[in-house]
Amino acid sequence: MSRQEAGLEIARRAIGREFPPLVIAEMSGNHNQSLERALAIVDATAAAGAHALKLQTYTADTMTLDLTDGDFFVSEPASLWHGKSLYELYQQAHTPWEWHRPIFERARERGLIAFSTPFDETAVDFLESLDVPCYKIASFENTDLPLIRKIASTGKPVIMSTGMATVAELDDAVRTAREAGCADLILLKCTSTYPASPLNTNLRTIPHLRELFGCEVGISDHTMGVGASVAAVAMGATVIEKHFTLARADGGVDASFSLEPAELSQLVSETLRAWQALGQIAYGAHGDEKKSLAYRRSLYATQTIRAGEQFTAANIRSIRPGFGLATKHLDIVLGKRAARDISRGSPLAWDMLGGS
Repeated sequence: MSRQEAGLEIARRAIGREFPPLVIAEMSGNHNQSLERALAIVDATAAAGAHALKLQTYTADTMTLDLTDGDFFVSEPASLWHGKSLYELYQQAHTPWEWHRPIFERARERGLIAFSTPFDETAVDFLESLDVPCYKIASFENTDLPLIRKIASTGKPVIMSTGMATVAELDDAVRTAREAGCADLILLKCTSTYPASPLNTNLRTIPHLRELFGCEVGISDHTMGVGASVAAVAMGATVIEKHFTLARADGGVDASFSLEPAELSQLVSETLRAWQALGQIAYGAHGDEKKSLAYRRSLYATQTIRAGEQFTAANIRSIRPGFGLATKHLDIVLGKRAARDISRGSPLAWDMLGGS
């Protein structure tokens, strides 16, 4: 059995098509610069039944320059972050590095897999000091081959969002990761718009990614609601990542496209239900379904029939339940004569049939 067929493990949690999907809650900047709120998000993640919690590890200075105009200003009117400089945005959204340990400790206490997305090499070194079990590579960083090489060299599982990457760019990223020591790779189909529209989510890419790169595939879902994630499971997704907040009304850089606690709970239950429903290729009655065979139609005597009397459409009908001869035999039965007396409501059997 190949590694892909056997699935892989992150912190002793098996991942693969033979196992329920792993649900990751992405905190991002939804802590709104409050450690107390961040810890509450951890608790709510666990209470909703999710399996993992993810942070983002960077500072404004490791992400960009402290400039407020030109290339460093978000001028696109449709952007959630219109009117901010990049530095201001990342300053608002970043998770202070000194918060990581207490957040991770709380997550582990709650039974969650806790890890992060590093955005530069110093963040990788920092996360290694906290002994994270795996790493995430963001969709905007999947062309940063030196960063991918650094992350992969840890030998830990790597989850990588595809985002805007072309097949050639993904091939570079995957080759780089594997050559640098990554044995366990998961690609997440991702649309790098916030929020994303179902119309540009393209879930049919999921099995194609699996075939192209021979690895586990999931979704990093920025659409509203849980429908796209549930459908992704039907396409073979084994990992689901969604942004999560305590309440969208509280605001925050990612709040508008994040799930609330009841929705995260629904995501967990509905993706599990979708996975359970996949089952196997199967025909015929099996398991609990066998008892329903009794409610098929079959041939019954609808009148009392005396021995020697002919079977006709007046005294034989196809009705429920299903304990008589199969309805496909009706043409054979009609015109035959009863071999013995048959009471009304009796299921027909072959030994009841005499000659024509």
